[in-house]
Amino acid sequence: METSSEDDNLTQAQNELYGWIKEYMKNFQHSPSIRQMMQAMGLKSPAPIQSRLKHLQEKGYISWQEGKARTMQIVDKIREGVPILGSVAAGGLIETYSDVQENLNISDVLKKKNVFALTVNGDSMIDACIAHGDMVLMEPINDSYSLRNGTIVSAMVPGLGTTLKYFVKRGGKIFLEAANPNYEPIELNLNDVVFQGKLLAVWRKV
Repeated sequence: METSSEDDNLTQAQNELYGWIKEYMKNFQHSPSIRQMMQAMGLKSPAPIQSRLKHLQEKGYISWQEGKARTMQIVDKIREGVPILGSVAAGGLIETYSDVQENLNISDVLKKKNVFALTVNGDSMIDACIAHGDMVLMEPINDSYSLRNGTIVSAMVPGLGTTLKYFVKRGGKIFLEAANPNYEPIELNLNDVVFQGKLLAVWRKV
């Protein structure tokens, strides 16, 4: 059985793998493969590596999509934030950046419990700057009665599936409204819809 390290709540084997992964990613700027981790730890089976990775994720040390080693990130590095290097003009030109002034801190998003991601299909929220192919980070909704009008939610609607829309409550009815004039609002009774989450952030790869 693995023994706990005195330094933190990781076992010795987990700590060893975590330290090696951090060093590898520092040197190579990408995550290692399962095979590389097996070789580094002197193992002939991927199962112990996958088990240790799962524990590292559960304890908040890494972000990892199970079965896909290349998706791994060190959580502390994410939480340090992204440097804000100034402004960029969408109209006329402005002075370019020089020094890093501050960090864009996304730790508040990452610290929320049970945050999940959805891939956006379609253009019904385009006027809310959410486009087809974007990834939206959602926070679970524990109490649908506390939802405020104008909140962007993901909702399961009978016969329609899951949809991303503005939540509006009006006259005892629920309306799921698009951010695109080409789509009509969906009118429902509160009991006819299951709210999955409310929007935290939009992630767009370019």
